[in-house]
Amino acid sequence: MISRHIARRGVTALLVAATVLPAGTASAAPPPPAPGSEAELVPGEYQPWQIDSPDQALAPRVYEPTAQEDAVEPAQAAPGAYDLVEYVPLADAVARVSCTTSRGPYQRQVERWLKLKVDGKQSKADCKAIRAFQVKQKIKPAIGFAGPVTWSRMQYLSAKKNPNAAKKCPVRTYRVACVDLDRQITWVQKGKKVVFGPVPMRSGRAGYKTRTGWFKVYWKHKNHVSTLYHQPMPYAQFFSGGQAFHAVYGSIFTTVGSMGCVNLRLGDARRLWGVLRKGDRVYVWGRRPGA
Repeated sequence: MISRHIARRGVTALLVAATVLPAGTASAAPPPPAPGSEAELVPGEYQPWQIDSPDQALAPRVYEPTAQEDAVEPAQAAPGAYDLVEYVPLADAVARVSCTTSRGPYQRQVERWLKLKVDGKQSKADCKAIRAFQVKQKIKPAIGFAGPVTWSRMQYLSAKKNPNAAKKCPVRTYRVACVDLDRQITWVQKGKKVVFGPVPMRSGRAGYKTRTGWFKVYWKHKNHVSTLYHQPMPYAQFFSGGQAFHAVYGSIFTTVGSMGCVNLRLGDARRLWGVLRKGDRVYVWGRRPGA
């Protein structure tokens, strides 16, 4: 049985909003502006081409991988693949400004997190404070723009100590993989103890939402490859039809979501592979911004 897959492949060019695709493939639109943004947002730094892995629409063919197959470790990601690259206004990216005067789509949230005056307006003081945070967190370009990557990083840092502070993930005596679509983070807990994460993730985009509710890990395949597009899905752990935790070889910090799977950085996916077992429970809730 061949699973049905959907893929989108694209190259993000330096400081331009257009997306260039490999020869022979249909053109695709660039990532949409983040919610609340009045300006067209583009990656502010050069990135190697971004690949949305062809996450499966249907459940894959399940079989027992051989020991020889499982002994093969997936390839490493390219240097810089998971850099924190902020989406900034096109004009700022072209001009390479050092400190933006533009109001970011997450201006109020960022102001509140940094304990600034919360008025939703960009000031020189705001830009200086946001830029300092970006420099510390290695977010590029560090120009003080309150964009989606900056806000995502703040949410992740807030969740590190106690990701289940809001008690949205049910506490059980067994392992539960918690997938928070609202904050785009995931972790595993057993009882009240966090045994993995939290780590940042990327879930399904509009039209391909990651399904919410209770699920079980039903198949693990370390070296899974799309049968149609032949794209790697390393450390795949399927929990709902064709939706799985798995690594991608490009940034998960994009304004466009996956095709339904929970995308992770390679190192995070590798560690999660060692934590979850077949039959472990997965709980998904919330909604990805823009989805």
